[in-house]
Amino acid sequence: MDTNSIEAAVRTEIETLHRFFVDWFSGRCPKTEEYFAQEFKQRFDPKFLLIPPAGTALNLDMLSQALYTRYASNPDFRISIRQVRVRRKSDHYILATYEEWQKNALASTPANNGRIATVVFHLDGKLNWFHVHETWLPQDVMDSGPYDF
Repeated sequence: MDTNSIEAAVRTEIETLHRFFVDWFSGRCPKTEEYFAQEFKQRFDPKFLLIPPAGTALNLDMLSQALYTRYASNPDFRISIRQVRVRRKSDHYILATYEEWQKNALASTPANNGRIATVVFHLDGKLNWFHVHETWLPQDVMDSGPYDF
């Protein structure tokens, strides 16, 4: 796979997962175990770990349980993905960074916020989310937005 194809695949995967989050939290998709497994769980390596900006690590089971219970809990929630960049690639892993901008995020403070994320994908015939570490963008950057999405 050439560099442009890798960048496109990574961008598509990041945007697709975050589109799922918006649909799930806003209640615009079916709330079934099958849908949840297909659109969310199947994207992850079983050893996945998320470190959100607050610093509390979540494994895949913890994240799945938390998400499933929050179906349709935030109808006005939106996400914009920006600045996707592949940083390194090996035969088995891809390291990338991206900005995740959230609008009307009731579970976050502030509700309109931005974070930079580092993601490691495990390559196993497809991109499997293996590790994500998120950090808040500086307050002045978050304050200036834009939140026009």
